[in-house]
Amino acid sequence: MSDSEEIIKVIETLFQAGITKDLTQLKDIHLNDPKFSSFSDLPPYDLKDYQTTIELEELRFISISDYSYEIKNPKISIFEDAAIVAMELIQKGMLVDNKAYTGEHLIINGRATFVLVKQPTWKIAHIHLSKLE
Repeated sequence: MSDSEEIIKVIETLFQAGITKDLTQLKDIHLNDPKFSSFSDLPPYDLKDYQTTIELEELRFISISDYSYEIKNPKISIFEDAAIVAMELIQKGMLVDNKAYTGEHLIINGRATFVLVKQPTWKIAHIHLSKLE
């Protein structure tokens, strides 16, 4: 498998967790290091560390039923043991409020940037997700 294929597989593993609800792989694909960071298109909007990112991803994927995603026009730039991936990202699903037994259909058209490092396998070191209004 080429580096580009491995990199896309890591990113797809992140979003597949939303479909399968198998959240065990999230810790394996992120760089567990103080250098890790993320910004999201959902609150809170501050810069997050590894542990907070994992917790929020788990909460997000548990709260969305019928989740699906589409990666469009990915651009992968590899610089030895680092890579930058920029893409368009469409996410869909039903945001479920289990306390009120209600749901809100959501479609997020957005952009995503990932920075990955190879240590020794590709790991996500930074995520930036932003909605297009």
